[in-house]
Amino acid sequence: MTEQRVALVTGGNKGIGLEIARKLAQAGVHVVIGARDDERARVAVEELRQQGLRVGSVRIDLDDLSTIAPAANTISSRYGRLDILVNNAGIFDFADAAPSTASVDAVRHVIEINFIGALAVTQAVLPLLREAPAARVVNVSSSLGSLALNGDPKSTYYAQRFIGYNASKAALNMLTIQLNEELKGTGIVVNSVSPGFVKTDLTGYGNMTPEEGARLPVRHALEGAASGGFFEPSGITPW
Repeated sequence: MTEQRVALVTGGNKGIGLEIARKLAQAGVHVVIGARDDERARVAVEELRQQGLRVGSVRIDLDDLSTIAPAANTISSRYGRLDILVNNAGIFDFADAAPSTASVDAVRHVIEINFIGALAVTQAVLPLLREAPAARVVNVSSSLGSLALNGDPKSTYYAQRFIGYNASKAALNMLTIQLNEELKGTGIVVNSVSPGFVKTDLTGYGNMTPEEGARLPVRHALEGAASGGFFEPSGITPW
C-alpha cells in the first residue's frame, strides 16, 4: 500500500478533469485518470509524467458500466485504498432542451452518464475510500442542478432549460446529500462543487478556463472538513 494519497478523477483525460488531475498531482497526490478512451488516457498520462507528476490510468466508460468493477479492482491491487474520488466525467447533449421539446433519448443518456455513472463508480470504490484515513468525494456538479436557482426568475440560470442536464446534476446533488448522511461518522467528506462557467469541449463556450474551473474541486479534494454542501466559486450554492 502506498503512503502517498491516491485520487481517482473520472474523465480526467481532458478539460476540467485533466486540470484537476494536474493540480492534485502537483499537490503530491498520486492521480489515477479514469478515461473511456485508452489512447487519450495515454496521451494525458504522458503529458503529466513529462512534468514530473505521478499519474496512471484505468479504463472507465460510463456508457459501459461493466468497466467500473475492473477499474476498482486495479486500484485496489495497486494501492490498497483510495483517498480522493472526483466524479468529474459528464456529458451534455445538444438534443437536450426544454421539457416540451427535449429528445427523450438524449435526456436518458445524459442522466445515465452524469448520475447513474457517478453512482456506479462511487459504489464500486466506496470500500477503498473506507480504507483511507480521511477520504473525500467531490461530485462535480453545476449551478444548473440547483432547484432554487432554476425556480428563481432573478437567477441567471432561470432561463437555462435543459431538462436532462439540469435534472442529472440535481440527481448528482441528491447523491451528495444522501451519501453524506449515510457516511456520517466514517470521516469521509462528501461535497458537490460547481466549478463555474467553464469553456470546454462539453460546453463549447464559457468565461472561465479549465485551469480556473479546476481550482474549486481541487480545494475541496484537499482541504477542509465541511461535508454535505454545495459550493461554487462565490460561496455556497442553494440546493
